Amino acid sequence: MNGVKQISNILFIIPYFFGFIHVNIFAKEKKNIDVAKTIIEHISDSHEWNIIGDKNFSLPIFLWNNGLEFFFSSQFSHGKVVKGKYGNYKMFKEKIYKTDSIGNLYMDSKGYPKNDKPLDFSITKNVVSIFISFILLCFIFIKMRKNYENYQIKWSLGIFLEFLILFIRDEIVIPNIGEKKYKIYFPFLLTIFFFILINNLIGMLPGFPNVTGNISITLFLSIITFIITYMRANKSYWKHILWMPNVPIGIKLLLAPIELVGILIRPLTLCIRLFANITAGHIVILSFICLIFIFKSFLITSFSIIFGFFISLLEIMVAFLQAFIFTTLSALLIGTTVKNYKCKMK
Repeated sequence: MNGVKQISNILFIIPYFFGFIHVNIFAKEKKNIDVAKTIIEHISDSHEWNIIGDKNFSLPIFLWNNGLEFFFSSQFSHGKVVKGKYGNYKMFKEKIYKTDSIGNLYMDSKGYPKNDKPLDFSITKNVVSIFISFILLCFIFIKMRKNYENYQIKWSLGIFLEFLILFIRDEIVIPNIGEKKYKIYFPFLLTIFFFILINNLIGMLPGFPNVTGNISITLFLSIITFIITYMRANKSYWKHILWMPNVPIGIKLLLAPIELVGILIRPLTLCIRLFANITAGHIVILSFICLIFIFKSFLITSFSIIFGFFISLLEIMVAFLQAFIFTTLSALLIGTTVKNYKCKMK
């Protein structure tokens, strides 16, 4: 299991021949691995951060149970019962449950604890990664701003970022929203694009979590887009959605609820598209790695390392593509709600 984690961390950035070294080191591992469990553990969020090997960084845990409780994740390791001021707690599959002093968990028919859960405000590895991306973005764009002289930038990375910003403005935002109203939404769309892009790229680094592969985060981004889109929708848009002009009343009554359901589904499509595409790439790479430990064959090892590295390179393109798609669809949704609809009466 440890061998799988280490190779999966390293494979994102190494040439294939370096992978053979790790295969030779960990090929002696005799334990059979649970492929599904290994992949789920790697792509899911957790209260500890495993970067490489057996070293786990303990993260702070904040619980609310009739009062604020503070612990470190290392206190919950190996199924230990942790005693707080307001109760006893135990972690099971990265979820923290209230329990007694012995640590009894009462399971249902599906194998999930029926114990009550305190409110969990813990700083997980996804949260830490988001803070890191926030600091990086602030640093990069503040430095970019300081490197402007006479409306020209002399920083090589800044030149590339300036190209991306102008491309988003001229090819995505203005065509979809319009030249008169795009400035209101341009900062938001830029923020969405670079937040998704940098977290996509950070997720490819050894040991870093897959933030944009977490459906709760992509759902939150989609909800923000949904709120901004429909809070500023004009009367003309709502009139054409809920009570279409020049349409018989019977058809209006039939189409209005369908259109309303479509409005609610749109943020879900944004959420699932980003989540599925980013997660799929990580699952494919981890599947290739697990083949090494299942077959323990030199031929399979060569195949897994080469194709795993190829998929890693492909993931770089996907990181940019998914940021571009999310931003484009967000701009398209905003554009449909702020443009004026005109319909001539016959």
